[in-house]
Amino acid sequence: MSTPDQNAEWLSDAERAELRKPVSQRGAVFTLAFTGLVAAFMMTLLTPLVPELPSLLNVSPDDAQWAVTVTLLSAAVATPISGRLGDLYGKRRLILVLLALVVVGSVVSLFATALIPLIVGRALQGVGIGVIPLGVSVLRDILHRDRLGGAVALVSATLGVGGAVGLPVSAVISQYLDWHFLFVMSGLLAAIGLLLVWKLIPVSTLRSEGSFDFVGAAGLAVGLVGILLAVSKGGSWGWASPVTLGLLAGGVIVLIVWGVFELRTASPLIDLRVAARRTVLLTNLASVTVGFAFFASTVVLPQLLEAPTETGVGLGQTMLVASLCLMPSGLVMWAMSPVAARLTRARGARTSLLLGLVIITTGYVLALFLMSEVWHTILIATAVGFGVGFAYASMPNLIMGAVPATETAASNGLNSVMRTLGSTVASAVLGVVLTGNLVTVGGVTTPSSSGFQTAFVISGIAALVGVVFTVFIPRHHAAYRKASIPDADDGLPQAA
Repeated sequence: MSTPDQNAEWLSDAERAELRKPVSQRGAVFTLAFTGLVAAFMMTLLTPLVPELPSLLNVSPDDAQWAVTVTLLSAAVATPISGRLGDLYGKRRLILVLLALVVVGSVVSLFATALIPLIVGRALQGVGIGVIPLGVSVLRDILHRDRLGGAVALVSATLGVGGAVGLPVSAVISQYLDWHFLFVMSGLLAAIGLLLVWKLIPVSTLRSEGSFDFVGAAGLAVGLVGILLAVSKGGSWGWASPVTLGLLAGGVIVLIVWGVFELRTASPLIDLRVAARRTVLLTNLASVTVGFAFFASTVVLPQLLEAPTETGVGLGQTMLVASLCLMPSGLVMWAMSPVAARLTRARGARTSLLLGLVIITTGYVLALFLMSEVWHTILIATAVGFGVGFAYASMPNLIMGAVPATETAASNGLNSVMRTLGSTVASAVLGVVLTGNLVTVGGVTTPSSSGFQTAFVISGIAALVGVVFTVFIPRHHAAYRKASIPDADDGLPQAA
């Protein structure tokens, strides 16, 4: 395993000079949290605008949806690949590359007047989500273990906070300004993040040995795209259509072949033997359920809020008000990050994850009985955000405590993919549930009360399954802990 070394052969003279400079650990944590918020914001940037995109771009609603779907696909594919590249060639370097791609994507989208250029721009913006697991891995390299838990919790929470807080901001811009201004804002935010990383994040010296697995990267990309496309577009293409079934079956087959290849290659994209360790495997499975449960609130609650009151089900709120009702979910994630860090330090990350999933389950149980007032939805969203805050804070710590230090970025990247998979499945499953349970009153059609309740039941069951996975996570997994996380600042740039 590589260790921090200012004389490492892969460092340039400029990078060695940078390592001699003092590091502001507070500045580094702020920078990585900021870039995480920016990256997460990209995922929901166009969400409030989706109903208007067909008329703005002169395309069908199904085609317009690609501007959102492609961001999800590029994020899922790029995150584990960028994580492995970060382990090999430097995490700071890859963060800079990803943020630069977000800037380029923002510029392309800014001048887009047709669907194809917008899809290209949104795909480039989606790869930015990789900065979150990379940022978590950077923290492991530069912080003492006593400071690590709180910083990891804060940066991990940005995955939820950025989306929840970004929704009302996007809604305001979409409603009162030209929609292209969304990309002016996203480009400026990414550029600011890039500058902060350049100035405040130290050069990565803890790197993995080996070479990049191009075949493995291509196989993972093809397999993930096949499965995610089938799940996300199955509702519009038809679940029994040849295209949907072909993509799903093809994606699964490719991933099976990919897994066999990864086990036999000397320098795999993802070390599946490490990923199969009990702690890592169960944490990743629990991550799927957390991603499902969290995304469910962003799918179901806005529809309940925006549905007309004439149907006897909806609450008749505007898109902006609905977005504001979800904002407390993101804010409470941010507020709970230090609390989750203290719980993790005192009782372990497993306890924090278990508590988070129990809270999410409780939130959806309450939702079955509280869905007739606006404050009910705020309470439910806040409860889910409360639980997700604990869960997101714990998962990277569980992963990092069970993998070698030279594989933290790739392993955290895989964990992020599992959350994305859960979110994608939630979108597809709950979309089927809500569109399959409709009520029409006075010419207005909306999901029925039973449809919303069924969606809440499914979401609660998903969180409960996560509880079961978490119970079986080992309480102790110290195999890599001493070698991976610094007990002192020896060999690291000193904090300013």
